[in-house]
Amino acid sequence: MTPPYNINQNPHKGNRGLTRAWHAAKNSWHGLVYAYQEESAFRQELTLLVLLTPIALALSISYLEKALLIGSLLMVLAIELLNSSVEAAIDRISFEHHDLSKRAKDFGSAAVMLALLIAVLMWAAICIPLVFKP
Repeated sequence: MTPPYNINQNPHKGNRGLTRAWHAAKNSWHGLVYAYQEESAFRQELTLLVLLTPIALALSISYLEKALLIGSLLMVLAIELLNSSVEAAIDRISFEHHDLSKRAKDFGSAAVMLALLIAVLMWAAICIPLVFKP
C-alpha cells in the first residue's frame, strides 16, 4: 500500500510567500509567450482583444458595461489557454489517434466556442441598444 501524499514530497512546492508569487508570475508570463508563439487561435483572440478594447473604452456606457465587454474577451483568452493546455497534455502522452484524446480535445474546443458565444452575446446585448437608441 502506498503511503498517503504529503506536500513535503513534492519538490515543486518549496517556495512560499513572495518567492512563490514571483515564480508563479514568471511561469504565467512564459505561458502567455508560448501561447502567442505557438497557438494561432490565441493570437487571433488576442487581436480581437487589442482591437475591441479601445472601442469598449470609447463607448458611452457605464464602467460596469465596459468591464463586462473587456472581461468577456479576457475570458475567451483564459479558456483558450486551458484548451491549449489540454491539447499539449494529450500530445505529450501520444500523437496516436485515440477516441478519448479526441474527446478531450473536442471538449476544450467546445469550451472556447461557448466562451466566444458568451462574448458575442455580451457585446450584442450592450452595443445593439446604443445603435437603436430612440
